[in-house]
Amino acid sequence: MITGFFKSIVNIFLVVIAASEESAGFLFGDLAKTRSFGFAFTALPIIVFFSALTSLAYYYGILQKVVYGFAWLMNKTMRLSGAESLAAAANVFIGQTEAPLVIKPYLERMSRSEIMSIMTGGMATIAGSVFGAYIAILGGDDMAAKQEFGMHLLVASLISAPAALLIAKMLVPRAPDEAVDQDLNVPRTAVGSNSLDALARGTTDGVKLAVNVGAMLFAFMAFIYLGNNLLDMLGGTLGINDDIERMTGGKFDKLSMQLFLGYLFAPLAWVIGIGSDEILYVGQLLGEKTILNEFVAYASLGEMSATQVLSERSVIIAAYALCGFANFASIGIQIGGISSIAPGCRQTLTELGFKSLIGGTIATLLTGCLAGALI
Repeated sequence: MITGFFKSIVNIFLVVIAASEESAGFLFGDLAKTRSFGFAFTALPIIVFFSALTSLAYYYGILQKVVYGFAWLMNKTMRLSGAESLAAAANVFIGQTEAPLVIKPYLERMSRSEIMSIMTGGMATIAGSVFGAYIAILGGDDMAAKQEFGMHLLVASLISAPAALLIAKMLVPRAPDEAVDQDLNVPRTAVGSNSLDALARGTTDGVKLAVNVGAMLFAFMAFIYLGNNLLDMLGGTLGINDDIERMTGGKFDKLSMQLFLGYLFAPLAWVIGIGSDEILYVGQLLGEKTILNEFVAYASLGEMSATQVLSERSVIIAAYALCGFANFASIGIQIGGISSIAPGCRQTLTELGFKSLIGGTIATLLTGCLAGALI
């Protein structure tokens, strides 16, 4: 019954993705019909459409009800404050930038522990606007693969929210004498004067997000290629490229940034249940996600899945472990976004920035562990 419920939700997402792809095909023609033309014409239009759809759902009050239901469940089972629960629930559906707006009236009077919960929750979850793009990246043109990855990503995002709250409370516990306000009121936010206005605003926000994602990917991938070219030259000069291929069993054929990230994060890959013959690959993915962003990591995971470099089990574990915004850029995004609507929290935000990154990373690794234990 539960599996059928999640499948129904994923199928709705797939219908939305299909509509987005058809619209992109009308606008871009053959450029949007095959992935050989690149990420910009296939995945980015999905972000725009999902953003518009989210805005429309918020205008009609549908999204608020979903957020309230999820928040009520966490509020009752984890004994959290209402603001913490609402922020954690909102992070799952609208992301770390917009979620603080849901609890704007509470921010200035929230405790250090509650702010840590908000920041960690934002690091450990994803936004609905990029959910479809991740499915498209990992599933490719295979509908069955899209459905499978959609199920995993949906579950990962949902269970990462309580996992993030658990880790946040371990890193910054609530003071023994701290009062807990369990008010779950969702304040109304202006999203448009009518449905068309809401749709237009959501589309505009989606375009900004898509352009931002595309620009970040362009810059980060260029940085990786530049670094790899320089390291390849260094490895050739030192004569160690052949040694690297032998030492890694053919997994890496030259000195590269992926090699460094693989070795740096390989222990974490081993901890979450990845086999010793694949920890360098998954370590690379974890490093790309943390140092760059999850889009770069999912793009690499999609390539590894398509070329069968990783086993199916490792691909699924990695899909869970990468499902979050825990990267260095998100620290700046959270500090800038939250402090703009709650200036009095800025010092606390800056003090907790790096700690929330660690908390969000641990939360997503826990979901990866859970996935590995159940597969």
